[in-house]
Amino acid sequence: MGNRIVIIEDNKDIREAFTLLLNLRDDFSVVNAYSNCEDALKNIEEDAPHIVLMDIDLPGMSGIEGTKIIKKNLPSANIIIITVFENGKTVFDALCAGATGYLTKNSDRDRLMSAIDEVIKGGAPMSSKIARLVVQSFQKNMNSPLTSRETEILSQIAEGKSYTNIADTIFISKETVKYHIKNIYIKLQVNNKADAIKRANEDRLI
Repeated sequence: MGNRIVIIEDNKDIREAFTLLLNLRDDFSVVNAYSNCEDALKNIEEDAPHIVLMDIDLPGMSGIEGTKIIKKNLPSANIIIITVFENGKTVFDALCAGATGYLTKNSDRDRLMSAIDEVIKGGAPMSSKIARLVVQSFQKNMNSPLTSRETEILSQIAEGKSYTNIADTIFISKETVKYHIKNIYIKLQVNNKADAIKRANEDRLI
């Protein structure tokens, strides 16, 4: 039967295209394809995939949360994130959750196939842009006065997200976001968002 693959992707066209493409290979077998993590998790042990292709922006549970749960229940599964996101925070969260590789949706079919082959051989495929983001994350100032949550919030502010968006993304209240931002301003000795972002970039805090 070859390497068992599960696809978790809410876009029906992409899901079907991946299924058709991967089933062309004799050594690949798509055992199931789901539009959300919740349905996939119900059957994950029965599906017993070697490889999971995981979107991040899914209805309900995010792909990052789904990755954590799959790795907990099925540690041997290799999860390749396939997404439109290329920001450092999302990449890092996915890798910390247990993802083995990280590709963007504009990767061509050969890149997708070679990424799966790479994972099977023990590699960790990712695009050159994403690899650079990972390296940059490691090069951040380790003496940052900010907590990891404050760094996360400041990174999202720098991406132009609103307080409401940030609150929804990291599952805290808008008031808690404001509280963290107040602490960020105090620690960085600034009075506004623009100065906080400028200081954070200069000192490699985000």
